Amino acid sequence: MKNRVTGLGGFFFKAKDPDNVKSWYNRHLGLNTDQYGCTFWWKDKEGNDCSTQWSPMNEDTDYYKPSEKPFMMNFRVENLEELLKTLKEEGVKVVGEMETYEYGKFGWIMDPEGNKIELWEPVDKVFKDQ
Repeated sequence: MKNRVTGLGGFFFKAKDPDNVKSWYNRHLGLNTDQYGCTFWWKDKEGNDCSTQWSPMNEDTDYYKPSEKPFMMNFRVENLEELLKTLKEEGVKVVGEMETYEYGKFGWIMDPEGNKIELWEPVDKVFKDQ
């Protein structure tokens, strides 16, 4: 596989009061927050619109399981189906089954430190059309 990770898709972390955290970052750092956090828009080297998501989540979320860490990284990838097969062949622990949505495909793996990593093959155009 030529390209695996093509960029940072997002950073998700647990917070006691996610709405307060979003408000604080909006007020003090100027993040344009919404119900999900903040979406940062950028262009890739070919000039395509791309996004990176920053999201505080409720501290009782189980979305990061089986990791016990209070955060999860999301990486943008190309050809997620092939990448998951390759990673499995390389001995990487794949968590759950790939899921497909209008805005992209998602898969999950565990790194050697027990961090759950979300892999996202995005469809950025969906967000721009909203």
